Amino acid sequence: MTSRVLEASGGVKQVICISWGTKYGAPFINRLFAMVKRNITPPFTFTCFTDSRVGLNPEILCEDLPPLDVVMPVNTRGIWPKARLWSQTLGSLKGPVLFLDLDLVIVSSLDEFFEIGDADDIVMAKNQTTPLERLGQTSLFRFPVGKLLPLLEKFRADPQGVADTYRYEQRFVSRNAPGGVSFFPRRWVLHFRQDCRWPFPLNYFLAPRLPKDARVVIFPRGLHPQHAIEGRYGEKGLVTTPLQHVLSVFDKKQRRKKAPFRYLRHYIRPTPWVADHWRE
Repeated sequence: MTSRVLEASGGVKQVICISWGTKYGAPFINRLFAMVKRNITPPFTFTCFTDSRVGLNPEILCEDLPPLDVVMPVNTRGIWPKARLWSQTLGSLKGPVLFLDLDLVIVSSLDEFFEIGDADDIVMAKNQTTPLERLGQTSLFRFPVGKLLPLLEKFRADPQGVADTYRYEQRFVSRNAPGGVSFFPRRWVLHFRQDCRWPFPLNYFLAPRLPKDARVVIFPRGLHPQHAIEGRYGEKGLVTTPLQHVLSVFDKKQRRKKAPFRYLRHYIRPTPWVADHWRE
């Protein structure tokens, strides 16, 4: 039986992403499309809103970035260019769409993300880093095209003020979305650092785990799937043996001002299951 969500989009599961600049580009977009295709039951569409179509898989539907004529806020951690997706229209798409960040890893079926709630609902992944706050995660969320327009108008009126007040775009969406937000089941969308890597000292002996009920694993704050595959903690992390990493705690330069215990916690072994899923 077709869900109310799919009825509003003609029975088609609509997946979208957004890309600008050179930080990610075609390799990330193509991997994301391949993961979606392996983990979704047709019919579906995959649309990328982008400023460059070079090198993209021809099966990907491409649309220009929606216009956003504002000066982007500074000194904030929020990914505010995502506000483009709050437009009244998104290309030719109508009804509910599922947004995915470019650097997440899909490990199981996406189908049920289109079965929860009603077509007009805004449904977010639960933010795991602030469990006492009713905060959503915009790495993965579903919304009907056009419903977030009031947020765009509020942001456009004072982008720096909004960013200073909320810091993260996901907090702005969580607290101001028309009609409020609901959440996907907590264990469907996992946080790699919090849910997959082992605490100290087990992180030196065991590779990060993949919980069996996971569907998507997100990689916020600079630790990308490729880093997990290689076994390094972020862009500036080094690939070392466990013993090398433990000994380097005495090297303040290599610790890069991290407290000793924090430095010891920030070690991961290579993670093969990420490579198994994060591929074209």
